Amino acid sequence: MGYKLGSISGKAILIKDDNYYDIDTISDGDISSNSIEALSVTDKLNQLNENLDNFEPTGNINNINLDPPVVPRNVFAVGLNYKKHAEESNMQIPSFPMVFTKHSTCISGPRSDIEMKSDMVDYEAELVCVIGKGGKDIVEKDAWNHVAGLCVGQDISDRPVQFHATPPQFNLGKSFDTFGPIGPYIVSTDLLEDKESLKLKCWVNGDLRQEPLTDDLIFDIPYLVSYISEFITLNTGDVIFTGTPAGVGATQGKFLKDGDILKTSIEGLGTLENKCVKISDHSNTEFLPEFLKARMPKNDE
Repeated sequence: MGYKLGSISGKAILIKDDNYYDIDTISDGDISSNSIEALSVTDKLNQLNENLDNFEPTGNINNINLDPPVVPRNVFAVGLNYKKHAEESNMQIPSFPMVFTKHSTCISGPRSDIEMKSDMVDYEAELVCVIGKGGKDIVEKDAWNHVAGLCVGQDISDRPVQFHATPPQFNLGKSFDTFGPIGPYIVSTDLLEDKESLKLKCWVNGDLRQEPLTDDLIFDIPYLVSYISEFITLNTGDVIFTGTPAGVGATQGKFLKDGDILKTSIEGLGTLENKCVKISDHSNTEFLPEFLKARMPKNDE
């Protein structure tokens, strides 16, 4: 059992090896081509995936650009959810999840360009949880039953916008268009040998920047699903960016530059590869906190 669900031209597909299959076509319309609607019937997806060998592939995924596998109604994210990242940020280990939201318009595809408007845009590689069965007040022991699958994500962050105010403004600084690449597809947890401990890696131009195991999360996925649903009803297709590990650029003065290639991979979930494109300048650094001013790129860098 298990499936890999992606999207091409707004239509849901199943993926096996390098082939993809149009869900609406091979199910004779029984399963919607809308990814969110398809994720609401994961039992049918599993059954259909078991019979993929009976169908001719629609095409080869190596020959096309995949869309984000889902365009969610709600995008949740969690700050400081790895101990070493909290330490490198000189912040206390949180007692409760530091949950914020990103606007859904930030979601982009696994090979989409990242459009930047300052010289202090940062990467944050993350494991992303996708909700299948929605719910409210979900108990922790049942939380995995509400998860349709996992995928790779980047919580791209414009640090001047994030930190120019007191307290920091996470939502706007992390919600620019293209600041939420996810994909390349959603992998159901049945296909993962150990869904609690996956190797995550992030490179900038081939330079390895982040390399944790996801079992280092302070608050794991069942806890996050339960915690968020205590306050907000989770819907099918909603996504949770579970937090980034140590190694972000802001702590090293290594921000993304025009032309950089950002590559993000998680064991069993695939790889994102996004080009960084500087499209304009927006920011005035006058109000930056001292720790960011000290890390501002020099003109000759």
